[in-house]
Amino acid sequence: MRRATLSLALVALLLAGASPAVASGFDVRLGGFFPRGRDCGIPSNRPAEYTLFQDVCELYVPEGHGLGDMDWKSEFNGLYGGIEYNQVLTNNVELGISFDGYSQTVDTSYRDYERPGGGEIFQSLKFNMLPLGLSVRFVPTNKKARIVPFVGGGVDAIFYQYEEYGDFIDFADPELTIYPDAFVADGTAFGVHALGGLRVYLNRDIAIVGEGRYQWATDEMDDDFSPNEPGLVNTIDLSGWTATLGVHIRF
Repeated sequence: MRRATLSLALVALLLAGASPAVASGFDVRLGGFFPRGRDCGIPSNRPAEYTLFQDVCELYVPEGHGLGDMDWKSEFNGLYGGIEYNQVLTNNVELGISFDGYSQTVDTSYRDYERPGGGEIFQSLKFNMLPLGLSVRFVPTNKKARIVPFVGGGVDAIFYQYEEYGDFIDFADPELTIYPDAFVADGTAFGVHALGGLRVYLNRDIAIVGEGRYQWATDEMDDDFSPNEPGLVNTIDLSGWTATLGVHIRF
């Protein structure tokens, strides 16, 4: 993970120091991230490896949803945006370094448990993600084109943090004591992405950009989310779609 992060940082420095005679550009974008998550059909036997979202499905229900509601994935859809510097390498090929951000908080309660006197037990789930990405784009048009499609792909170092805070049940206690607490896990995952989009130039140097991207990344969670049972791991799934709209400035 550290090598991937250092490699991306080195590429960023090389791009920043590239010759001004070579065409380059800068993008600012904003849109949404739609995590892949995992189906919330609760299995009768937990597998040896499972995603964080499966764990969430088993324990909690989003605030305002019925107990039988299994459609969890859309709850983590959230705002996504960032910046990118890109450099023309050869005709029709660009290299870009980007830094984006995403954050979403979901209010929940326990699916199958209530307080002794009745009433729900509430907690909040917060998911933050900061992808640092390196992308190669194929741009099949020339500089004079007004409408410019592109496709590409690349690699990412994704810095993430997942937190649960609120009231929780101590399942090791036969009395199922309820207590306030917070649990946090953070880390860096290495992933890959594919992308495609369209630039529509308003003039020679400024374009409106629409882009769709899918990233694949997972990581084994530690810190407060390390399972106590031997042979089990908590795997957080950072994969999903992004859709953004932004401005590209060519210089």
